[in-house]
Amino acid sequence: MYALVDANNFYVSCERLFRPELNTRPVVVLSNNDGCAISRSNEAKALGIKMGVPYFQIKALVEQHHIAIFSSNYTLYADISARIMNNLARFSPEVEVYSIDECFLGLTGISNVSNYAQTLRSTVVRNTGIPVSVGIAPTKTLAKLANKLAKKSPSGICVFQSEEEITSALSNFPIGDLWGIGRAYHKKLALENVFTAAQLRAQSPAWVKHMLTIQGLRLYHELWGRPCIPLKEVLDRKQGICTSRSFGKLTNKLEELIEATTAYTSRLAEKLRADKSCATLLHVQLLTNRFRHDLPQYNPYVSLPLAHPISNTPDLIKAAIGGVKALYSPRYQYSKVMVMATGLIPEQEVQLHLFSPWNGPKNNAVSTLMDRLNTHYGSGTIRMASEGYKKHWAMKRENVSPNYTTAWDDILRVG
Repeated sequence: MYALVDANNFYVSCERLFRPELNTRPVVVLSNNDGCAISRSNEAKALGIKMGVPYFQIKALVEQHHIAIFSSNYTLYADISARIMNNLARFSPEVEVYSIDECFLGLTGISNVSNYAQTLRSTVVRNTGIPVSVGIAPTKTLAKLANKLAKKSPSGICVFQSEEEITSALSNFPIGDLWGIGRAYHKKLALENVFTAAQLRAQSPAWVKHMLTIQGLRLYHELWGRPCIPLKEVLDRKQGICTSRSFGKLTNKLEELIEATTAYTSRLAEKLRADKSCATLLHVQLLTNRFRHDLPQYNPYVSLPLAHPISNTPDLIKAAIGGVKALYSPRYQYSKVMVMATGLIPEQEVQLHLFSPWNGPKNNAVSTLMDRLNTHYGSGTIRMASEGYKKHWAMKRENVSPNYTTAWDDILRVG
């Protein structure tokens, strides 16, 4: 048996955790640059606010119904997520963290899974304050489906233990909501009059493989209760790491592009070191706003082979800034910089050139010290000078909440 534990309206739940007065008010969390809705409370959903709707389209609704609006605060969400996953790891040695708010558990050897689910759910809610739903079934696909039904249940739990329960659940479950069925497959199946999960399961294996390839065949067997998708307890090594965010305003100033590139590359370097990887290739791209048809478009891209596999901040920034300067043209208004590292290798497998003038050990020591200071005193305490200070280009975060759990200055004070 497998369990899927999913935090309900996760980003909204994180914001409400420290603002209990919002528990009955509609709440919406916006994407980067306060662009569109990416998390909605049940009250906000009831008002008709759809996932992904641009913020400017719902401003009148926000004012009319006094909807609480938050800019996304991924530092807070990541820390709360880690606390949830740490609690879940106490319940099973088989754990797959599927996303920031979802986790699969293997329940091998558990006899009474219903009681187990109740204990698991109450423990997570008590220890973290975040409400979760639990779906349990013989396969991961069915557990995902059970979790969707659990969200509609007052208990927050749904368990499939018999074939009758599975058949009943599949009979009216929309094929487009099934795990692994994207828009293209949804349209393809609709043309074949397959609209529910039960109708898909009723087809022959050969037909399913023809329509949905081998991945779809695995899904088909999973719907019949035959496990075909194992838990990923060890994550695959990353093929690349990317940092990119839209600016708060358009800019054609080279100095602002350099500041943004420095900030994004610094974050990229931190991710590389956390992953214990080094990059051999760095990609830099400048982007204009493709939605501004009144402005000329320009999206140049450059790949920069690195002389040595590196993860230290100074060397990566030097390469990235060189790329930006080569791409820059003052004729265009830029909306974003993208920096991506590929050709990743484990840091313990790095081979150096015998006669190269590389200053790696010194720069590695600087980067390690920066990581330690920023971990201790807060992110961004120590940064490269070329990142600038005022950051007029920075993305909009007009309604961001404090980092209640990761910054000393933001800890709630009582009394």
